[in-house]
Amino acid sequence: MYLYDVSFPRRQESVFKTILIIFIFTGAFTIGLFPQSKLLIPMDLNQSDHLKAYGITYRALTKGYKADWLINYRSGSFFIDFSDDVAVECRVEGVLFEEISFSDVTQIYAFVQSEENNMDVIRLEQAPKIAVYVPPGFQPWDDAVTLALEYASVPYDKIWNDEIIKGDLDNYDWLHLHHEDFTGQYGKFYASFSNAQWYVDQQLQYEHNANKNGYRKVSDMLKTVAVEIRNYVGKGGFLFAMCSATDSYDIALSALSVDIAETMYDGDAADPNAQEMLNFNNTLAFTDFKVEMNPYIYEYSDIDIQPIEIGNFANDYFTLFEFSAKYDPVPTMLTQSHANVIRGFMGQTTMFRRSTIKSSVIVMAERKDTDQVKYIHGNYGRGTFTFYGGHDPEDYQHAVGDPPTDLNLHKNSPGYRLILNNILFPAATKKKQKT
Repeated sequence: MYLYDVSFPRRQESVFKTILIIFIFTGAFTIGLFPQSKLLIPMDLNQSDHLKAYGITYRALTKGYKADWLINYRSGSFFIDFSDDVAVECRVEGVLFEEISFSDVTQIYAFVQSEENNMDVIRLEQAPKIAVYVPPGFQPWDDAVTLALEYASVPYDKIWNDEIIKGDLDNYDWLHLHHEDFTGQYGKFYASFSNAQWYVDQQLQYEHNANKNGYRKVSDMLKTVAVEIRNYVGKGGFLFAMCSATDSYDIALSALSVDIAETMYDGDAADPNAQEMLNFNNTLAFTDFKVEMNPYIYEYSDIDIQPIEIGNFANDYFTLFEFSAKYDPVPTMLTQSHANVIRGFMGQTTMFRRSTIKSSVIVMAERKDTDQVKYIHGNYGRGTFTFYGGHDPEDYQHAVGDPPTDLNLHKNSPGYRLILNNILFPAATKKKQKT
């Protein structure tokens, strides 16, 4: 029985069906062979606003557009399905873009995926849900990551100890920690700021929060928080930390069974044998470090590089490592920038001493010909962690009370790009795209 009118001549019917089948298969083949036109956001020196380009790409994912990260192509450019609304958003935000035709899209994909080029295509599937660990009363200009998120218009939620202890981290793909002190020593600012009102208020806030959650000491509560964050990473979470949250976090994990906080911090004396009791098997990134037990010294351990070791600040630059895009796509993504030598910047934790970094951790940036490491990445369980030394890539020596950085003046900052690479990293599929 035929699907067509019985009065249709048999021969003509046969010819019509053949043409229809050829048309269907030819059309399907053509669609697969020629992708739709794309909106290219170049990330080389031509880009007018590198930082907002990440926000454009992030929001395109939330709207359901397909996006590809062309790693190492024009300094890590983005391909997004062309649409008028994304193009308009680029114009409004001042982000340079190019409309690429069908044929040119195919040529770019072929060029990027050629074995002769250290490039690759990474499909970005879904915008990650972002959480930033901050206390109540936190302002966006208190750390570089929230500055970048606000500038690029990337949404994020603020969470603190209460939410982490309740298990709310499972609701997020990506977690940021900045200048927190997970050792319960309030940043070791006691010698300089113990009489300052902000310091007194901070200590009262943390003590009240610990008591509310059933802990006698802040340091005990923060150990629980540190373990919950580690469990989150182990289950597949993405952790990004900067400044003092990098080393103080690992120090807290190493001291789960020992008291390293002196009386002025938690009401009782530290264990005199604390150093010998540290367990480096508990940490993510660092090992064999020595904690600074003197409460009057503004330092946590010998993980951090001291200003005197940097020498002439005018010569403080760090160099990004080059990785194989096709065989090491993760560190390649995380080091995308239009500059491979970047101006350094200080923080409560400025850089990491190479001898304290675990051998399993990938070093992604260093001060050349020194033991000073700026940027590292590693795996724990099913998740990953990335630590970036320093406080603010565009404020070399940020001090307490300094005014916030205006990113409108630093929209092409290569140091800030490293932060934003981490925000898009969870959206990337591990399997390479073949288009």
